[in-house]
Amino acid sequence: MLVPADASASGSTKLVAALEQFYSEQVAKRRVVVGKRVEEVVQVAHDLMKHVEAQEPRCLSTLTQTGGRWEGLKIQSPGEYQVTIYLNQMGEFNLVDDGTVPGSAVLKLSDGRKRSMSLWVEFITASGYLSSRKMRARFQTLVAQAVEKSQYRDQLRMVGGTSEVRVRIRDTYTLDMVLAFKCYGIWPRSAAHWPEPTLPWPGVEQATEVKMSGFTLVSRDCSHLARDKEKDKQEAAITAEGDTWVMVFAEAEDRLLTQGCRKKCLGILKTLRDRHLELPGNPVSAFVLKTLVLYECEKHPHEWEWDTLSLGDRINGILLQLISCLLCRRCPHYFLPQVDLFRGIARQSLMQAASQCWRLTRDLLTRTEYLQQ
Repeated sequence: MLVPADASASGSTKLVAALEQFYSEQVAKRRVVVGKRVEEVVQVAHDLMKHVEAQEPRCLSTLTQTGGRWEGLKIQSPGEYQVTIYLNQMGEFNLVDDGTVPGSAVLKLSDGRKRSMSLWVEFITASGYLSSRKMRARFQTLVAQAVEKSQYRDQLRMVGGTSEVRVRIRDTYTLDMVLAFKCYGIWPRSAAHWPEPTLPWPGVEQATEVKMSGFTLVSRDCSHLARDKEKDKQEAAITAEGDTWVMVFAEAEDRLLTQGCRKKCLGILKTLRDRHLELPGNPVSAFVLKTLVLYECEKHPHEWEWDTLSLGDRINGILLQLISCLLCRRCPHYFLPQVDLFRGIARQSLMQAASQCWRLTRDLLTRTEYLQQ
């Protein structure tokens, strides 16, 4: 058995106490490190966008500070940060969410709109679609030029071999810059099934509020998603992927994790991931952990199941679910279960992560002092 035969409520209490100490010491230490790097990331992003805006006024920096937090900044890990540049004038396009490329949608010129009248004319295909790939390529060129002109140019370099816009800072961490459109007050057809009517969590009122927060369309390389067993469908998907925009639900996910110890649980998991599960191929990303916390919320829908005394049980349950997903080589997206978060990751990486996660879970349950190592 994974859990020792003599494990009892006292053992669970001991684990909770150890997790609380880990949170107050190690998670807090991680936040300090991340906070210092965020300051530098923001300075670099502002400087780069200043040069980008001079060449392309349609790309304006939307990185702003509100309530002590930077809107548009996402911390992937202590070594990777993402800055989202929100674009305007999406209203002239219709959202087409037909599932050709799972997890993505296209933006098509509204009926009656002429291509030549659009703000984004040079990025619109002959079929009237706003090409994510073309816009990303243009943005990548602008950022590369900005790096050469930046006051921090001696500390920066573009990451090559990818269509993504990535800048390496002091060869220590990475700034990922992405273009996006914010879709307020609407919910995509691909996620229309959520929430499942038979599940008590999150409840009708909260689900309605979450859906009203909308989602974001992000310019990402999604060629790894454009695969289908049927040849005709695969060819159509590969053709379309350059024009598609990836659907992201960051705000909706955050709204679902506001109550109880859900955020604390995720913070602990992220710190454990940084210390023990940062592996080649990045099979266990912070987003995978966030997704599994959301699934754990469905399994344990009551608020008393997310109080501090239940913290050990929730961490254990999520780690066991992670092991299961790694062994099955599939982790479905929470809102878009047709999207596999492990797609494109080598089987060897997944198996290595499963083995490492198993050791981590075993040690957490059998010797809580392991948390301080």
